[in-house]
Amino acid sequence: MGHKVHPTGIRLGIAKDWNSKWYAGKKEYAEYLAADLKVREMLRKKLAAAGISKILIERPAKTARVTVHTARPGVVIGKRGEDIEKLRKEISDVMGCPAHINVTEVRKPELDAQLVAESIAQQLERRIMFRRAMKRAVGNAMRLGALGIKVNVAGRLNGAEIARSEWYREGRVPLHTLRADVDYGFAEAHTTYGVIGIKTWIYKGEIFDFSQVGQEKQDDSPRSERGDRNDRADRPRGPRRDRGDRADRGADRGEARD
Repeated sequence: MGHKVHPTGIRLGIAKDWNSKWYAGKKEYAEYLAADLKVREMLRKKLAAAGISKILIERPAKTARVTVHTARPGVVIGKRGEDIEKLRKEISDVMGCPAHINVTEVRKPELDAQLVAESIAQQLERRIMFRRAMKRAVGNAMRLGALGIKVNVAGRLNGAEIARSEWYREGRVPLHTLRADVDYGFAEAHTTYGVIGIKTWIYKGEIFDFSQVGQEKQDDSPRSERGDRNDRADRPRGPRRDRGDRADRGADRGEARD
């Protein structure tokens, strides 16, 4: 049985970037990592209604910079910036250094895999049919420019006694192409029958910025001398092509035999 590797993990350093950027020694590494996990867990709980896509953490010069990508920046900032100031103080206490918070708006939440998965999870918790929620998410993503999307739900679907998984796909989702920009998201729907897991893959195209040299080599590579089949008409015919048209062939062979 084949298993699918995490689409983001396999592309780190190639087509995807890390969510945490900092350098630490052997002693500080575990502390920094634990602090990052606590900050992410705290923000996702407190900003559950804001639609958090991802949280980026950087540690430049004994400070911390947290960038929150959200579909609803107004919920994060609050009235006159009161909520974001409270968050900044709490993050500073957890990380043990002065922290700054940047809020980035997600322009098209229908093309963000994490937000799509969370949207489907919320619909399942409201007892909406899972097939309807899946097809609606797929249709919205393709309408806004996605080249492909795949949605997988697993668990006690519609309250069935036996858990199963169903998936729906439209377009193409190349998981083996490392330069493919494949966004991946996962969410859980807590229903009365149990937990339902939702996975989403969204293909947005290929990334060539990291391999411009290789791409130029491919474009400048010498082609075959034969060229394309459509541009051979103006070339001189060889010894096998000077036999005239097919209609004239066999005209001088004499009468047909009985």
